[in-house]
Amino acid sequence: MFKIVSKRPLNEAKTVVEFVIEAPLVARKARPGQFIIFRLDEYGERVPVTIAAADTEKGTVTIMVQPVGQTTRMLNLLEAGDSIADFVGPLGRPTNMEGLKRVCVVGGGVGNAIAYPVAKGMHDLGIEVDMVAGFRSKDIVILEDEMRAGVTNLYITTDDGSYGEAGFNVTKMKELLDAGNVYDEVMAVGPTRMMQRVCDATKEYGIKTIVSMNPIMLDGTGMCGACRLTVGGETKFACVDGPEFDGHLVDWDGILKRSVYYAEEEKAAMDHICRITGGVREHG
Repeated sequence: MFKIVSKRPLNEAKTVVEFVIEAPLVARKARPGQFIIFRLDEYGERVPVTIAAADTEKGTVTIMVQPVGQTTRMLNLLEAGDSIADFVGPLGRPTNMEGLKRVCVVGGGVGNAIAYPVAKGMHDLGIEVDMVAGFRSKDIVILEDEMRAGVTNLYITTDDGSYGEAGFNVTKMKELLDAGNVYDEVMAVGPTRMMQRVCDATKEYGIKTIVSMNPIMLDGTGMCGACRLTVGGETKFACVDGPEFDGHLVDWDGILKRSVYYAEEEKAAMDHICRITGGVREHG
């Protein structure tokens, strides 16, 4: 069992929640860009979540979760002192930072929880990092203080203009490129459509663009094939070949189709009526 050391919402809307988990073996090996897979109990589904931070001295791993599906909502019902059954990792390949001098990191919504630790890891190595963090509105902004302290320049955008600069993160990224900023690489983390738009934009500038892909996963070892995607015409597995790939080579149409494969099953799980109580299960 893996104990929850602490829990806190990261914004006023409570759309993203941070959990610090006691997992010393995972903490010892974790690197920016890698992820874990957790299960609440022996009957639970496997859920992949990017590692936000690791403290080797305390033996803890920090993850940030958006309570939207059945399992993440059930996780959100737990509190500090409770435990979960499985917390496996670190999985995936760490972010490749070799040879980089200046990078633009573009995060969208909860994707900023994934983008931030990578951006900070780069900045800690002396890489100049411009981060564009996009949100729908002010009430769901997360990690602003952490991002300001962990990158070179931070630009916050909101779709409705309620905070930071009005507009979309992709538009702001293009403004930076048009202003003459030169980047060795752009990294995009967020909704699939957003990452695709970033790649479409950077292709015009000839800038290598890395995206973090977190599709449906099961075993995390590459044996089940659930997380397969097509990159450069070849089949890849996000859990062992990724989760980061060259966004200009990703088959985005295939990714978008896969993202809705289990929409009906997910809805059925959320609407499940418990045979013991006769009621719809509350998820918080």
